[in-house]
Amino acid sequence: MALTNTRDRYGLAAQVFHWLIAILILTLLVVGFVMTRLPQATDADIGLKVFVYSLHKTIGVTVLLLAVLRILWALTQKRPDPLHPDRRIETFLAETVHWSLYVAILVAPLSGLVDHAATTGFAPIWWPFGQSLPFVPKSPALAALAGWLHFGMAWLLVVSVGLHVAGALKHAVIDRDGTLARMVPGKAHRVEVPPASATHSLRGAVSAAAAVYIVMLGSVFAYATILAPKAASPETATVAAAPAETGTTDASAPTVASPAESEWAVDHDKSSLKITISQMGSPVEGEFARWNAGITFDPDALDKAHVTVTIDVASLTVGSVSDQARSADFLDASAYPTAIFEASAFKKTGDTSYEGQGTLTLKGKTIPVTLAFDLVIDGDQAEMTGKTTLNRMDFGVGDPGFADEGSVKFAVEVAPHVVARRAVD
Repeated sequence: MALTNTRDRYGLAAQVFHWLIAILILTLLVVGFVMTRLPQATDADIGLKVFVYSLHKTIGVTVLLLAVLRILWALTQKRPDPLHPDRRIETFLAETVHWSLYVAILVAPLSGLVDHAATTGFAPIWWPFGQSLPFVPKSPALAALAGWLHFGMAWLLVVSVGLHVAGALKHAVIDRDGTLARMVPGKAHRVEVPPASATHSLRGAVSAAAAVYIVMLGSVFAYATILAPKAASPETATVAAAPAETGTTDASAPTVASPAESEWAVDHDKSSLKITISQMGSPVEGEFARWNAGITFDPDALDKAHVTVTIDVASLTVGSVSDQARSADFLDASAYPTAIFEASAFKKTGDTSYEGQGTLTLKGKTIPVTLAFDLVIDGDQAEMTGKTTLNRMDFGVGDPGFADEGSVKFAVEVAPHVVARRAVD
């Protein structure tokens, strides 16, 4: 059997691409339907959900690679002539669906890949190229838009596949004209092709397919940016609704009040309060967007130093698992909306390094905490960088459903970075 296409049938290469991509797309649709309905109440649930999401993503990038190869191959080949050139409308519609499928199998996985790269954590792609993409920032807004585009393209792919299958069945059952036999590997089937067959209406079909996708893209963009500005992507749940930048405050959300007395005023545009957890063996970074600090600190009078940090727990974002992190399964932000760190015992451990002894009150429990930090004071400006590691189980975070380290490790790294100016009396 010939590797390349002929006038009356597709070659072996095109057939292999066609059926391999078809099997993977059907698998993707089934896995995609199932994965969004899996529970996530326990460690075992999370482990299964992460596995299924990773499977879906990995198959998706495989389809994307195969689609690129198939299109490159198709550009070098002449397509078999239509069997019914006199049926102009039918031929035009077949070509439109054909090119729509080409675009769908490119745009659907590509938008999903952008959604994945713009989101922190959750389910990794099983490949050796990392989880990020060049020029794609970690952005909840971008992830939400790409996620909605992926969602819309997936449904358009379902429609296109349905029309493609319906057309194939029509040719096989009603017309009995051998169209389906052109794409079946194995022994060559004799297919009668009219001697004066017309050429494919490529330009018109591509134009029609492009119009369909422009309308689809416009609809998705309008929904994601206008009709549902607070909606997130199907995977990232509530990430898009949370503030994206450190120190920003959603106008509709409660703010953390500034301390009544503080020798230093925090510059939130330059400061951050980040955490890092380990989920399924991969580090996932999160950040509290709303917090404030009352700081009394003089390196020459450490006995009088005192720091109080008040944190809005509901302002935490942790990539695609933000909603669950704030839920009753973990931080229970609705019942315990505020966390407070207080320290009044400090000692110098190096030229610019210090150690603070204090307590952290989180989820109704108060636990001693030691924070090592580096502090540089230049006139009226100070910059502090610290790090400490907490055990989430000390605060009952993840208890009882996630009381082991099957999916989420116990250790949580906390890394404050504070830039402050001396308060003016």
